[in-house]
Amino acid sequence: MDATAGRREVTWPGCRLPRTWYRRDALEVAPALLNKVLMGTNGRAARIVEVEAYRGTDDPGSHAYRGRTARNATMWGPPGHLYVYFTYGMHWCANIVCGTDGDPQAVLLRAGEPLAGTAVMFAARQARSPNARRQELCRGPARMCQAFGIGGDHDGADVAIGESSAAPPTARERGCSATGGAWIVDDQTPPPAAPARGPRVGLRAGADLPWRYWVPDSPDISTYRRASRRRPPTTA
Repeated sequence: MDATAGRREVTWPGCRLPRTWYRRDALEVAPALLNKVLMGTNGRAARIVEVEAYRGTDDPGSHAYRGRTARNATMWGPPGHLYVYFTYGMHWCANIVCGTDGDPQAVLLRAGEPLAGTAVMFAARQARSPNARRQELCRGPARMCQAFGIGGDHDGADVAIGESSAAPPTARERGCSATGGAWIVDDQTPPPAAPARGPRVGLRAGADLPWRYWVPDSPDISTYRRASRRRPPTTA
């Protein structure tokens, strides 16, 4: 059998978004991403139903708040690239870089509604969640990355089209391809006219900013959790 069988891109109505579409403030891009379609290899597709906006050096909840590091370098590059990071020592999370080059803004992909390639998604998540239901495949940023096979090698991958843009150094060093195995499609399903919004999940700094957006009444959104409070130090 051909080793590449099953890895062709699924055909989905619509087009990949141009780089200019991402060259806006994260607070504009985030709600506009709702109902766009995340595409992946092996025929995987999910409608984006929940996101969070991060506004860089002005946002205490952002990885870029304290400046550029090796970990967040992709956020400082051109828009339309994936920023993928490792968290809690076990999970990958994926963001779409937006804003202008040098302005480290991004939108976290929090949850999606599986549309196609669900068998592949189940297989990708089998080791961690053998009894997962369909609605749990992409409910939460870590699950979404698992379902799409997105990991550290995808950091810096280009999801946009047009305006040839060199990948950030982290992506070049890791040998990411032009699409990196994930891209965003607009199939002409409009974002909700009045998206639901609220505080972002699991933050201490910037916890009260209402920069999480989701499709109202979607059964695929993640569960909101506040960050756990640090226990005060004990004294002798």
